Amino acid sequence: MKIYTKTGDKGQTSLIGGTRVSKGALRIDTYGTVDELNSYIGLVRDQPVNESRRELLKEIQDRLFTVGAELATDPEKTIKKPMPAIVEADIERLEQAMDALDAELPELRKFVLPGGHQAVSFCHLARTVCRRAERLVITLSETEPVDPLVIQYLNRLSDYLFVLSRKMAQELGAEEVTWEPRTL
Repeated sequence: MKIYTKTGDKGQTSLIGGTRVSKGALRIDTYGTVDELNSYIGLVRDQPVNESRRELLKEIQDRLFTVGAELATDPEKTIKKPMPAIVEADIERLEQAMDALDAELPELRKFVLPGGHQAVSFCHLARTVCRRAERLVITLSETEPVDPLVIQYLNRLSDYLFVLSRKMAQELGAEEVTWEPRTL
């Protein structure tokens, strides 16, 4: 089987359920951004500092495929085959992981500037793409049905990525630079 089908050559793609839509549609942009996020999570997972977190990061990538499947499904169609879904336990898993990391970090009283180490910067990129995906899902939910757990999962994931970036900086001995606002 060839990887190319030529069915999208005129700027349309199919949702799960068969409906053809523009590749420029909000729904397509939304799950495309989730796919972009998944690639960044892979980059974060591949950093040597995350050796002990590889399984959780792989699980997050799996859940992002679940989110993508949810977003790629036509909400107007009844799908007969079982579809993956985000569940409360997925959100709780992120919260538990975040709490464990946060317990080992100094209290934060100021905003942190992204950077300090290339691996940390990759994590901040993942965090910002996650926030963009969350914004797109919220915008989509204003006109079409979206599982509220998808929004919660992305919200919690961006928080997790922030805490992870701080923990990575700590483990790498990278300076955590806080924002000192210039006042006039």
